[in-house]
Amino acid sequence: MISVFQRLVRPIFGEFEKEEFKKFLRMGIIFAFMIASYWTLRPLKNSIFMEFVGSDMIPYAKTASLLMFFPLIMIYTKLLDAFKRDKVFYLLSGIYGTMAIMFALYIYTATGKVVAADVASVGAFSYWMNLIINFAFYIWVESYGSLLIALFWAISTDITTPDSAKKGFSFVVALGQLGGIVGPYCVGQMPKLFNLQTNTIPILAVSGTIFISMLLLKNFFKKTPAHLLASYHGANEKAEETEQEPGFLEGFWLLVSHKYLLAIFMVVAFPEVIATVFDFHFNALAAQHYSGVELSSYLLSYASWVNLLALTFLLLGAGRITSILGLGVSLLLMPIVYALSVIGFVSLDSLTFLFYLMASSKAINYALNGPAIKQLYIPTTHDVRFKSQAWIETFGSRGAKEAGSIINMLLGPLKTSLGKVSALVWHARIASFMFIPMLIAWAFIAIFLGKKHKKAIAEKKVVC
Repeated sequence: MISVFQRLVRPIFGEFEKEEFKKFLRMGIIFAFMIASYWTLRPLKNSIFMEFVGSDMIPYAKTASLLMFFPLIMIYTKLLDAFKRDKVFYLLSGIYGTMAIMFALYIYTATGKVVAADVASVGAFSYWMNLIINFAFYIWVESYGSLLIALFWAISTDITTPDSAKKGFSFVVALGQLGGIVGPYCVGQMPKLFNLQTNTIPILAVSGTIFISMLLLKNFFKKTPAHLLASYHGANEKAEETEQEPGFLEGFWLLVSHKYLLAIFMVVAFPEVIATVFDFHFNALAAQHYSGVELSSYLLSYASWVNLLALTFLLLGAGRITSILGLGVSLLLMPIVYALSVIGFVSLDSLTFLFYLMASSKAINYALNGPAIKQLYIPTTHDVRFKSQAWIETFGSRGAKEAGSIINMLLGPLKTSLGKVSALVWHARIASFMFIPMLIAWAFIAIFLGKKHKKAIAEKKVVC
């Protein structure tokens, strides 16, 4: 059965050895469960937050999320110093899975009883408790998407050679998209099938998928041959490691002291800034058409579409671009794609158009940019892969969302002066104008990263 599947994917992803194929197949199944968890939580996070708190508070929730990542990333770094990489994954999975159960229970008790926007009817205590718990829920979802998924890719880059990663990482991402399609779709159908008026069962389902991913990783290390778990090592790696000092902020200091890592930070951050503004407009328009469980179902269908399109792009050969044209070309294509998306965004701001604009741009980012960025970490030291990558994935993403949220906060004053409808149009125009220098810088940074990575692999060295 596995050999048949291997032959089927060969034209799309390339030639694998038998055990190598099994390795990436196992990794892809783990990633599928993780993406099913995250892409189910991501739209539910917005839907639940808007139901209990309101859409206008989303930029402030993103700010709180960013601030909380400082202590979280320090704890994460300390765990990596104290335990093996896989043990940290098991521990974090257990914590996030348990917290999912706790949030599900709160949602069950709060649905239909708490309206955060109305202090007078619920009382000050209920108002503030609801606000705190919903902010905590928002931060919990955001941190899962950053820390645990970043850790999965840190482990992946630490056990994969550059040549193997070119074909294998795209295959892993493709399998992950299957999880991103099935998970949100199944959860989105639950309210219709079981006549649910609460999001409790969907959150409990996510708890299950988180625990399953933990068990699958344990099985992965048992079944995968040792020679396929070897790390890439450069001739200058020991010299680089002697200059790296341990500590809570080790990953951060490595990030700010190397141009290569700062450049990766930028190519992670730029698409997130743009997507945050797109997402804000999309959620605001969606909330005007739907509410409650209906809004959750609509956003979950959007999540399935993103992953379906990403899988389609991969099956059409997006993953082969890196192998054929090189990593630099893959990275350079992304600012071009997003430039076209920005033109579309400022031209037509309707819910249906934003649905497909966001779904397609995010899908291309996941199918093409995602695997390419992960390969950039291979010619680096162990601490860069695990600690700096966490800072980059966390603050590159969260910091970018905060930057996008600051742009989104401009909508409030525009509503006051121009009215609701005109304010959205002008906000889109102002934001698009601000994206121009970002897109230009992104293109030059992509070229720099491609050249730096190619040179390191050719010389069998680590960049930093």
